[in-house]
Amino acid sequence: MSEDIVRIGHPGPLRDRNGEFSAFMTAVAPQLGRVAYLLCGNPHRAEELAQAALVRTYEAWPRARTNDPYAYARRVLINVSIDRWRRTRREVLRSPFALPEHPAAGTPDIVENRDLLLRALFTLKARQRHIVVLRYLLDLTEREVAEELGIPVGTVKSGTSRGLENLRRAIGIAAEPPSTPTTSGGHSERR
Repeated sequence: MSEDIVRIGHPGPLRDRNGEFSAFMTAVAPQLGRVAYLLCGNPHRAEELAQAALVRTYEAWPRARTNDPYAYARRVLINVSIDRWRRTRREVLRSPFALPEHPAAGTPDIVENRDLLLRALFTLKARQRHIVVLRYLLDLTEREVAEELGIPVGTVKSGTSRGLENLRRAIGIAAEPPSTPTTSGGHSERR
């Protein structure tokens, strides 16, 4: 047979798109899975959320790849998480004290602190958890969190404040004492 008879498959651009997306997916899938787990608290649902986010990102790949594809995939992940939460209107998490123990990879203190933080994180309401995860674990600004969640910046600020307060309570850390008021100019009065 002659090599020039028939080419099987799609022309180059689709193959390039598939290869490009495949490389992207390989690079971000672990991160996306961790974020999904932090958002929902269930490893099986987290895997489903991450896969759904990657499928939707692939479908919109020409648009997603133009700016920051990871930010696009993360936004899709959050939207999928919110959509599923709205459909069920009830989020069933494992008890924070029934989470599986992970073998110690580092020092016991680091593992214990991480475990304590995860358990406390899963006690937060869904929106507070989304805000805290995006704000502090992904290090996004308040404005970026607001854009990702489609809520006002003020809601991000109040959600952050309440979320951190609830985390402190769950972990057992006393709230920061209120600062003492001073007179004008920042100096206290002498008598």
